[in-house]
Amino acid sequence: MANKKKNAKGKLQAKTEPPVTMATSATADKNHKEPTAAAPAESFESSSTRGAESNKYLAGSDPEISGDGTDVIKSDGYLKPYREYFGQRFVHFKQWVREIEVSEGGIDKFSRGYEVFGLHVTPEGVRYREWAPGAKEASLVGDFNGWDVAAHPLARNEFGVWEGVVSNTADGQVAIPHGSHVKVTFVTGTGERVYRLPAWSRYVKQDLSKSPIYEAVFYNPAQRYEFKHKRVVPADDLCIYEAHVGISSPEARVATYKEFTQNVLPMIRDLGYNAVQLMAVMEHAYYASFGYQVTSFFAPSSRYGEPDDLRELVDTAHGMGIAVFLDVVHSHACNNVEDGLNQFDGTDHCYFHEGGQGRHELWNSRLFNYGSHEVLRFLLSNLRYWVEEFGMDGFRFDGVTSMMYKHHGIGYGFSGHYDEYFTGNTDEDAVVYLMLANYMCHKLYPGFVTIAEDVSGMPALCRAVSEGGVGFDYRLAMSVPDMWIKLLKETRDEDWNMAEIAHQLTNRRYQERAIAYCESHDQALVGDKTLAFWLMDKEMYTHMSDLAPLTPVVDRGIALHKMIRLVTCGLGGEGYLTFEGNEFGHPEWLDFPREGNGSSFHYARRQFNLVADELLRYKYLYRFDRAMVQLEREYRWLSAHDQWVTLKHEGDKVLVFERGGLVWLFNFHPTKSYTDYRVGVAWAGRYTVALCTDDAEFLGHSRVDSSVAHFSTPMEWNGRENYIQVYLPSRTAIVLKH
Repeated sequence: MANKKKNAKGKLQAKTEPPVTMATSATADKNHKEPTAAAPAESFESSSTRGAESNKYLAGSDPEISGDGTDVIKSDGYLKPYREYFGQRFVHFKQWVREIEVSEGGIDKFSRGYEVFGLHVTPEGVRYREWAPGAKEASLVGDFNGWDVAAHPLARNEFGVWEGVVSNTADGQVAIPHGSHVKVTFVTGTGERVYRLPAWSRYVKQDLSKSPIYEAVFYNPAQRYEFKHKRVVPADDLCIYEAHVGISSPEARVATYKEFTQNVLPMIRDLGYNAVQLMAVMEHAYYASFGYQVTSFFAPSSRYGEPDDLRELVDTAHGMGIAVFLDVVHSHACNNVEDGLNQFDGTDHCYFHEGGQGRHELWNSRLFNYGSHEVLRFLLSNLRYWVEEFGMDGFRFDGVTSMMYKHHGIGYGFSGHYDEYFTGNTDEDAVVYLMLANYMCHKLYPGFVTIAEDVSGMPALCRAVSEGGVGFDYRLAMSVPDMWIKLLKETRDEDWNMAEIAHQLTNRRYQERAIAYCESHDQALVGDKTLAFWLMDKEMYTHMSDLAPLTPVVDRGIALHKMIRLVTCGLGGEGYLTFEGNEFGHPEWLDFPREGNGSSFHYARRQFNLVADELLRYKYLYRFDRAMVQLEREYRWLSAHDQWVTLKHEGDKVLVFERGGLVWLFNFHPTKSYTDYRVGVAWAGRYTVALCTDDAEFLGHSRVDSSVAHFSTPMEWNGRENYIQVYLPSRTAIVLKH
C-alpha cells in the first residue's frame, strides 16, 4: 500500500511505488466525456463536427496516429484484457484532435491562444480578449483610464468571449503605459461587479507592504530581450539539475533570475549536468507553496525579476549547451479569487469542474475541467507559450497522479493491479488531455522532453501516443528516494538487503524510461531531512571542517552519500536528477518564510559558499558529483541497453552490475574489506579504475590503487564467462573500465 503524506507545499508524497517490470535487469520479466462546445478562433467557427467526416478521420488520416491505440499490448501481455479500454481512449483522443482540426485549423493554431487572448499591442491600439461565459457585462480598467468601468466596455460574442480595443492616443502612442496596472471587471449573473486579473496576464506583481494580492502589470518594454542561441535538443542521457531560482543564494532573501544566470549556471556547467529543471516559475501567490498554488499561468514569477530576465537565463543556458525544463502545474490551480482563476467570471465552473469535483480536498485548490474546449485551449496554449516565448526544451508535469484518477490518489494505495488503472477510477478526460499535450509537444518540437510525476505506476504512461500510451518520455522513479530514507531511518548498515536495493533500483517498466534520483526538492522540504542530514545530523555543524577530526559519523556519512548517489545514477534509470545543493551535502532542509517560522528566510537558501570554502569538507562531495556526472558524459550509461546485475551477496553486502561497458562494484559492508574478491565479467581482457569513491580527492582513505590493472580469467563466475579479482574495501564503490 502506498502511504501518502501531505508535505509543506501541499502536495502528496509517495512513500512506495507499486511493482512494475524492468527490461534490463538480470531478473527481468518482459511479459510482464465527449468533446463539445467550440472555442472561438478568429472566425469563431462552430465546432459541431461529428458524423461521417469525423469517422473517416478516425480511420487514420494522420499517419502518426493511424493505429487503434492498442500497440502497447504487444510488449505487455497483462494489458490484453484492457484492449477495449485502450481502443476507446484512443478514439476519445482522436476525436479531440479532429475537433481541433476542423473547428480551429489544427493543434498548432489552437495552441497559440496566447497570441489572441489577453492584451496585445496592434497598430490600432491594445487589443484585449478574454473568455468569461458566465459574465453579463465586461470592461477593461486600469491606471490608463482612471479605473472607469464605462470607459472601455468589451463586446461579447456567442461563445462567451469578450473583446475590445484601447485605441492609440492622438499622437499614435500606445494608450496603456508600460508598467501600469490593469484589470478586467465583470458584472456577474447575479448582478455583482467583480474585478479580476486577466487570465492570460504575462506579468503580475505583489507589493506585500500594501497587500498580498497580486496586480496585473501591462508589460510592453521599449526594448525586448533578443535570443542569441537556438533551443537545445535534450540529450538522450539526461542529467538534470533541479533548481529553484528564489533560494539560489546563500543570503537570506529571494534570489533573482540574473543572479541564477551569473552564479548558478556556471556551476551546473562545471558539474557536467546537461539540463536544468526550473521549479516555481509560474506565478504563485504563496511563496511557501514551492510554486504549487499557481495564480497566473502565463506570468513568470516577478519575485525573481522581469520576464526578460528569465529569457536571458534560458538563452545563457542554451549557450552553455544546457537544456532548460519547466515545472508545469496543470494538475490544479490556486483557490484565490481576486488574483487567480477561481470564480473568474462569477461562476464556480468557468475553468474548473463545479462543486466537489472541482476541488482538491487536501491541496485546497481548484481542479480543471479537462473536457472543456476552452480549458484545453488555455492549457495547451500555456505549454506553447513557455516554449515559444521563453525557449523551454522540456516540461516536468507535476501532480500527474492526481490528474489521472478521480480519487486523485487521496487515501488510495496502489498495489500494481491493472484494474486500478483502467477501470472506473481513471479520469479519462485528464488522461486524454495529457495525451494531447504530449502529442502536441513532440509533433511540433522534435526531441522535446516530457517527464511525469506519477506515483501510481500507470502502465503505458511513457509509451508513445501513437502506440496508445500517454506519451511521456520519462517518469520520475519516486520509490527510489523513499527506499533510501527508509533504509537510513529504520535499518542498521549491516542489515541492508542487497537484493532489495537492486530490485528497487531496477523496478521500472519495460520500454518505459525513468528518471532516477536519491532526493529531489520533496525530500529537502521541512518535515523531512536530506540524505546528508540523515547520515550526519548535528555533526554537520561541528565536524565538517578539515581542521576537525574525521569522526566515525562524518566518515560514514560522506562514504555512503557518495555510494548512494553512484549506485542510483548507475542502476536506477535512464536519466538522473539532483536537487541543487544536495550534490555537495547541503547541511539543512528547505523551509520557506511563513507564519510558522516567523517569516524567516534562514532555510530558504542554498549555501553555495560552503563549497567555495577550502577548509570545509563539502568540497569533497562536490568533486565526487562532478566526477560521476562527467564519467557519465564519457560512457553514457544512462542511454545504454546492456544493464545486468551479476551479484547480490547478502553476507558480504556486495552488489555488482554491468552497464554502459563498465563494471560497477559496491561494498556496503560497514567494516569488512575483501582482498582478491572474485567478480564475474562479460568481457575478457584488462580492467582499470574509472572512478573510486575511496580516492583522497573525495575524502576517501586511498585504499584502492587506481594504477593497478585487473586481468580476466576465462572461467565462468556469477553467470559470466570470465572473472577478475579485486581489492574491495568497506563502504567503497569502484567503477572499472574495460
